[in-house]
Amino acid sequence: MTEQRILKMGNPILRLVASNFDNKEILSDDTKVLLDNMWDTLREAGGIGLAAPQIGVSKQLAIIQLSDESERYPEAETSEAFTIFNPKIIVLDDELQGFWEGCLSVPGIRGYVERPKKIQVDYLDELAQSRSIILEDFLAAVFQHELDHLIGMLYVDRVSDIGTLMFEDEMKLLDEVEDDQLMD
Repeated sequence: MTEQRILKMGNPILRLVASNFDNKEILSDDTKVLLDNMWDTLREAGGIGLAAPQIGVSKQLAIIQLSDESERYPEAETSEAFTIFNPKIIVLDDELQGFWEGCLSVPGIRGYVERPKKIQVDYLDELAQSRSIILEDFLAAVFQHELDHLIGMLYVDRVSDIGTLMFEDEMKLLDEVEDDQLMD
């Protein structure tokens, strides 16, 4: 299929609340092509998740797959591939956990975001079948990050201390300095 251009922060499509799919639309050939294009785009970008609005399609669709081979998130354990239509999030544990998040639509920058530790996501899969999954820890944060795109939000909207926003190359330099100090 075809890699798509990823929209960047500032594009108004990223701030829209995406519309739902109906079952017939999920099963359509057009949606199969959209999904193939999204997976190609995600692989080429080296990401772990992508929402349809990020490629200019304001629809309730996201894909997620963690890989232990991810350059952007090397600490991530491999997960199954998720195709998520029309999701609903239910918070199961209000305790917050924080991770350094980045986004293909906000390239080169990371920010520290705290999100609920345990959630349930009810959604339709690529066969328009109802699914429900309970998620914790990093995968819960990834789902919340990707599903925020479907309601017009970016992770930078969830950063409580903008002083934590940092360019990725600066973050790497700081990590290297800290590693050198630990060896002394």
